[in-house]
Amino acid sequence: MGQPELRRQPCTDTSAVHPSVITHLRCPVCRESLSPAERALRCARGHSFDIARQGYVDLTAGRAAHTGDTPEMVAARESLLAAGHFEPLAAAIAEEAAGPGLVVEVGAGTAHYLARYVRRNGNVGLAIDTSKAALRRAARADERIGAVRADIWQGLPIADGAATAILDVFAPRSGPEFARVLRPDGRLIVATPGEGHLAELVDALGLIRVDPAKRERLHKSLNPALVLAAARRIRTALALTRADAHALVGMGPSAWHTDPAAIARALEAMPEPIAATLDVDLTVWQLPRPNV
Repeated sequence: MGQPELRRQPCTDTSAVHPSVITHLRCPVCRESLSPAERALRCARGHSFDIARQGYVDLTAGRAAHTGDTPEMVAARESLLAAGHFEPLAAAIAEEAAGPGLVVEVGAGTAHYLARYVRRNGNVGLAIDTSKAALRRAARADERIGAVRADIWQGLPIADGAATAILDVFAPRSGPEFARVLRPDGRLIVATPGEGHLAELVDALGLIRVDPAKRERLHKSLNPALVLAAARRIRTALALTRADAHALVGMGPSAWHTDPAAIARALEAMPEPIAATLDVDLTVWQLPRPNV
Protein backbone atom coordinates (compact mmCIF):
# COMPACT_ATOMS: atom_id res chain seq x y z
CA MET A 1 0.00 0.00 0.00
CA GLY A 2 1.20 3.53 -0.71
CA GLN A 3 1.77 6.25 1.81
CA PRO A 4 -1.14 8.52 2.82
CA GLU A 5 -0.99 11.91 1.22
CA LEU A 6 0.91 14.34 3.43
CA ARG A 7 0.77 18.11 3.33
CA ARG A 8 4.17 19.57 2.52
CA GLN A 9 4.33 22.46 4.95
CA PRO A 10 6.35 23.19 8.08
CA CYS A 11 5.23 21.29 11.15
CA THR A 12 3.95 23.70 13.79
CA ASP A 13 2.71 21.12 16.33
CA THR A 14 5.85 20.09 18.21
CA SER A 15 3.86 17.90 20.61
CA ALA A 16 2.80 15.40 17.91
CA VAL A 17 4.40 12.32 16.39
CA HIS A 18 3.10 11.47 12.92
CA PRO A 19 0.43 8.71 13.12
CA SER A 20 2.10 6.74 10.32
CA VAL A 21 5.17 6.51 12.55
CA ILE A 22 3.28 5.64 15.75
CA THR A 23 1.72 2.66 13.95
CA HIS A 24 5.14 0.98 13.86
CA LEU A 25 6.27 1.78 17.42
CA ARG A 26 6.16 -0.73 20.26
CA CYS A 27 6.21 -0.34 24.02
CA PRO A 28 9.78 -0.88 25.27
CA VAL A 29 8.43 -2.63 28.38
CA CYS A 30 5.92 -5.14 27.01
CA ARG A 31 6.20 -4.83 23.20
CA GLU A 32 2.51 -3.95 22.82
CA SER A 33 1.39 -1.40 20.23
CA LEU A 34 1.37 2.26 21.23
CA SER A 35 -1.45 4.75 20.76
CA PRO A 36 -1.49 8.54 21.10
CA ALA A 37 -2.82 9.98 24.34
CA GLU A 38 -2.69 13.50 25.75
CA ARG A 39 0.93 14.52 24.98
CA ALA A 40 2.00 10.89 25.41
CA LEU A 41 2.10 7.46 23.82
CA ARG A 42 0.46 4.64 25.76
CA CYS A 43 0.09 0.88 25.37
CA ALA A 44 -2.90 -1.29 26.31
CA ARG A 45 -1.17 -2.39 29.51
CA GLY A 46 -0.95 1.18 30.75
CA HIS A 47 2.71 1.96 30.14
CA SER A 48 2.89 5.63 29.19
CA PHE A 49 5.66 7.71 27.63
CA ASP A 50 5.49 11.48 27.55
CA ILE A 51 6.10 13.38 24.34
CA ALA A 52 8.60 16.11 25.12
CA ARG A 53 7.69 19.71 24.41
CA GLN A 54 10.29 19.67 21.61
CA GLY A 55 8.44 16.82 19.85
CA TYR A 56 10.38 13.63 20.60
CA VAL A 57 9.35 10.69 22.81
CA ASP A 58 11.67 8.75 25.12
CA LEU A 59 11.18 4.99 24.65
CA THR A 60 14.29 3.84 26.50
CA ALA A 61 12.30 2.88 29.60
CA GLY A 62 15.34 4.12 31.52
CA ARG A 63 17.66 1.59 29.87
CA ALA A 64 19.89 3.78 27.67
CA ALA A 65 23.53 2.83 28.13
CA HIS A 66 24.80 6.30 27.23
CA THR A 67 23.49 9.82 26.64
CA GLY A 68 24.85 10.27 23.11
CA ASP A 69 26.25 13.45 21.60
CA THR A 70 26.49 16.59 23.69
CA PRO A 71 24.65 19.80 22.71
CA GLU A 72 27.98 21.20 21.50
CA MET A 73 28.59 18.19 19.25
CA VAL A 74 25.06 18.40 17.85
CA ALA A 75 25.45 22.12 17.11
CA ALA A 76 28.76 21.44 15.37
CA ARG A 77 27.18 18.73 13.23
CA GLU A 78 24.25 20.93 12.26
CA SER A 79 26.61 23.74 11.27
CA LEU A 80 28.88 21.51 9.19
CA LEU A 81 26.06 19.70 7.40
CA ALA A 82 24.25 22.97 6.67
CA ALA A 83 27.38 24.16 4.85
CA GLY A 84 26.82 21.38 2.30
CA HIS A 85 30.18 19.64 2.52
CA PHE A 86 28.59 16.19 2.97
CA GLU A 87 26.02 16.76 0.22
CA PRO A 88 27.48 14.04 -2.08
CA LEU A 89 26.93 11.51 0.69
CA ALA A 90 23.40 12.73 1.46
CA ALA A 91 22.49 12.56 -2.23
CA ALA A 92 23.91 9.05 -2.63
CA ILE A 93 21.95 7.77 0.38
CA ALA A 94 18.71 9.33 -0.88
CA GLU A 95 19.19 7.65 -4.25
CA GLU A 96 18.95 4.21 -2.62
CA ALA A 97 15.15 4.28 -2.74
CA ALA A 98 13.50 1.20 -1.24
CA GLY A 99 9.82 1.78 -1.98
CA PRO A 100 7.01 3.26 0.12
CA GLY A 101 6.83 2.78 3.87
CA LEU A 102 8.76 3.58 7.02
CA VAL A 103 12.44 4.58 6.86
CA VAL A 104 14.38 4.38 10.11
CA GLU A 105 17.67 6.16 10.79
CA VAL A 106 19.65 4.78 13.72
CA GLY A 107 22.05 7.22 15.35
CA ALA A 108 20.19 9.86 13.38
CA GLY A 109 21.61 12.93 15.10
CA THR A 110 19.79 15.91 13.61
CA ALA A 111 18.09 13.61 11.01
CA HIS A 112 19.88 15.40 8.17
CA TYR A 113 20.21 12.29 6.00
CA LEU A 114 16.77 10.97 6.90
CA ALA A 115 15.10 14.26 5.99
CA ARG A 116 16.84 14.27 2.62
CA TYR A 117 15.69 10.69 2.03
CA VAL A 118 12.01 11.22 2.86
CA ARG A 119 11.83 14.43 0.84
CA ARG A 120 13.18 12.70 -2.23
CA ASN A 121 11.26 9.44 -1.92
CA GLY A 122 8.02 10.40 -0.13
CA ASN A 123 8.43 8.07 2.86
CA VAL A 124 7.70 8.69 6.50
CA GLY A 125 10.74 8.55 8.75
CA LEU A 126 11.73 7.59 12.26
CA ALA A 127 14.86 9.17 13.77
CA ILE A 128 16.42 7.07 16.55
CA ASP A 129 19.12 8.46 18.84
CA THR A 130 20.09 8.52 22.51
CA SER A 131 21.02 12.20 22.52
CA LYS A 132 18.19 14.45 23.68
CA ALA A 133 19.97 17.44 22.14
CA ALA A 134 19.99 15.69 18.76
CA LEU A 135 16.37 14.58 19.01
CA ARG A 136 15.18 18.13 19.68
CA ARG A 137 16.50 19.03 16.24
CA ALA A 138 15.48 15.78 14.56
CA ALA A 139 11.86 16.33 15.60
CA ARG A 140 11.88 19.57 13.59
CA ALA A 141 13.67 18.19 10.53
CA ASP A 142 10.48 17.40 8.57
CA GLU A 143 6.80 16.92 9.40
CA ARG A 144 7.02 13.33 8.13
CA ILE A 145 9.70 12.40 10.67
CA GLY A 146 9.08 11.18 14.20
CA ALA A 147 11.92 11.35 16.73
CA VAL A 148 12.37 8.65 19.38
CA ARG A 149 14.99 8.18 22.07
CA ALA A 150 16.12 4.56 22.03
CA ASP A 151 19.32 2.55 22.36
CA ILE A 152 20.00 -0.05 19.70
CA TRP A 153 21.87 -2.20 22.21
CA GLN A 154 18.72 -2.43 24.31
CA GLY A 155 16.51 -3.25 21.31
CA LEU A 156 14.62 -0.90 19.03
CA PRO A 157 11.00 -0.10 20.02
CA ILE A 158 9.82 -0.93 16.50
CA ALA A 159 7.52 -3.70 15.24
CA ASP A 160 8.97 -6.71 13.46
CA GLY A 161 9.22 -6.22 9.69
CA ALA A 162 8.16 -2.57 9.88
CA ALA A 163 10.91 -0.80 7.93
CA THR A 164 11.30 -0.59 4.19
CA ALA A 165 14.77 0.87 4.78
CA ILE A 166 17.18 1.53 7.63
CA LEU A 167 19.86 4.21 7.40
CA ASP A 168 23.04 3.86 9.45
CA VAL A 169 25.47 6.74 8.88
CA PHE A 170 28.61 6.48 11.02
CA ALA A 171 26.43 4.89 13.71
CA PRO A 172 26.38 1.70 15.83
CA ARG A 173 25.11 -1.45 14.13
CA SER A 174 23.31 -4.60 15.25
CA GLY A 175 22.76 -7.11 12.46
CA PRO A 176 20.15 -9.22 14.31
CA GLU A 177 18.13 -6.18 15.38
CA PHE A 178 18.23 -4.64 11.91
CA ALA A 179 17.13 -7.96 10.42
CA ARG A 180 14.20 -8.14 12.83
CA VAL A 181 12.97 -4.64 11.96
CA LEU A 182 13.37 -4.88 8.17
CA ARG A 183 10.63 -5.99 5.81
CA PRO A 184 11.47 -9.09 3.73
CA ASP A 185 12.23 -6.84 0.75
CA GLY A 186 13.76 -4.04 2.83
CA ARG A 187 17.30 -2.77 2.76
CA LEU A 188 19.89 -1.46 5.17
CA ILE A 189 22.02 1.44 3.90
CA VAL A 190 25.29 1.85 5.80
CA ALA A 191 27.86 4.64 5.52
CA THR A 192 31.29 4.05 7.07
CA PRO A 193 34.46 6.16 6.79
CA GLY A 194 36.89 5.01 4.13
CA GLU A 195 40.61 4.72 4.72
CA GLY A 196 41.25 8.25 3.40
CA HIS A 197 38.36 9.97 5.19
CA LEU A 198 39.49 13.42 6.39
CA ALA A 199 43.08 12.15 6.25
CA GLU A 200 44.50 15.65 5.92
CA LEU A 201 42.88 16.80 9.16
CA VAL A 202 43.73 13.55 10.92
CA ASP A 203 47.41 14.05 10.13
CA ALA A 204 47.50 17.79 10.89
CA LEU A 205 45.44 17.76 14.07
CA GLY A 206 46.14 14.35 15.54
CA LEU A 207 42.55 13.11 15.24
CA ILE A 208 41.35 9.53 15.68
CA ARG A 209 42.31 7.45 12.66
CA VAL A 210 40.00 5.11 10.77
CA ASP A 211 40.41 1.56 12.02
CA PRO A 212 42.15 -0.39 9.20
CA ALA A 213 39.97 -3.39 10.08
CA LYS A 214 36.75 -1.36 9.87
CA ARG A 215 35.49 -3.16 6.76
CA GLU A 216 35.99 -6.55 8.36
CA ARG A 217 34.25 -5.40 11.53
CA LEU A 218 31.33 -4.10 9.46
CA HIS A 219 30.81 -7.47 7.80
CA LYS A 220 31.16 -9.30 11.12
CA SER A 221 28.54 -7.06 12.75
CA LEU A 222 25.94 -7.64 10.02
CA ASN A 223 26.55 -11.05 8.48
CA PRO A 224 24.92 -13.64 8.54
CA ALA A 225 21.77 -11.77 9.64
CA LEU A 226 22.11 -9.63 6.51
CA VAL A 227 23.96 -10.11 3.24
CA LEU A 228 25.79 -7.53 1.14
CA ALA A 229 23.81 -6.50 -1.95
CA ALA A 230 25.77 -3.51 -3.29
CA ALA A 231 28.73 -1.27 -2.50
CA ARG A 232 30.04 2.04 -3.75
CA ARG A 233 32.59 4.63 -2.70
CA ILE A 234 31.83 8.33 -2.22
CA ARG A 235 35.01 10.35 -2.54
CA THR A 236 35.34 14.10 -3.11
CA ALA A 237 37.67 16.95 -2.21
CA LEU A 238 36.51 19.45 0.41
CA ALA A 239 37.54 23.10 0.81
CA LEU A 240 36.80 24.11 4.39
CA THR A 241 36.82 27.35 6.30
CA ARG A 242 38.44 27.24 9.72
CA ALA A 243 34.97 27.29 11.27
CA ASP A 244 33.93 24.34 9.11
CA ALA A 245 37.04 22.37 10.06
CA HIS A 246 36.49 23.13 13.75
CA ALA A 247 32.86 21.95 13.46
CA LEU A 248 33.97 18.80 11.69
CA VAL A 249 36.31 17.94 14.55
CA GLY A 250 33.71 18.88 17.14
CA MET A 251 30.92 16.71 15.75
CA GLY A 252 32.76 13.39 15.64
CA PRO A 253 34.45 10.94 18.01
CA SER A 254 37.59 13.09 18.17
CA ALA A 255 35.53 15.64 20.13
CA TRP A 256 35.82 13.35 23.15
CA HIS A 257 39.61 13.08 22.89
CA THR A 258 40.96 16.48 21.79
CA ASP A 259 41.48 19.87 23.38
CA PRO A 260 39.24 22.41 21.57
CA ALA A 261 41.64 25.25 22.35
CA ALA A 262 44.58 23.32 20.90
CA ILE A 263 42.55 22.47 17.80
CA ALA A 264 41.59 26.13 17.37
CA ARG A 265 45.23 27.21 17.59
CA ALA A 266 46.30 24.60 15.05
CA LEU A 267 43.57 25.60 12.63
CA GLU A 268 44.42 29.28 13.00
CA ALA A 269 47.87 28.50 11.64
CA MET A 270 46.44 26.77 8.54
CA PRO A 271 45.65 28.83 5.43
CA GLU A 272 42.10 28.84 4.09
CA PRO A 273 40.58 27.02 2.39
CA ILE A 274 41.63 23.97 4.37
CA ALA A 275 41.81 20.88 2.18
CA ALA A 276 40.24 17.61 3.28
CA THR A 277 38.84 14.52 1.63
CA LEU A 278 35.37 13.08 2.02
CA ASP A 279 35.92 9.33 1.64
CA VAL A 280 32.98 7.11 2.58
CA ASP A 281 32.07 3.51 1.83
CA LEU A 282 28.34 3.12 1.14
CA THR A 283 27.03 -0.43 1.38
CA VAL A 284 23.53 -1.85 0.95
CA TRP A 285 22.44 -4.97 2.83
CA GLN A 286 19.39 -7.21 2.54
CA LEU A 287 17.88 -10.16 4.34
CA PRO A 288 19.13 -13.52 3.08
CA ARG A 289 16.89 -15.06 0.46
CA PRO A 290 15.27 -18.32 1.62
CA ASN A 291 16.45 -21.45 -0.11
CA VAL A 292 13.90 -22.74 -2.60
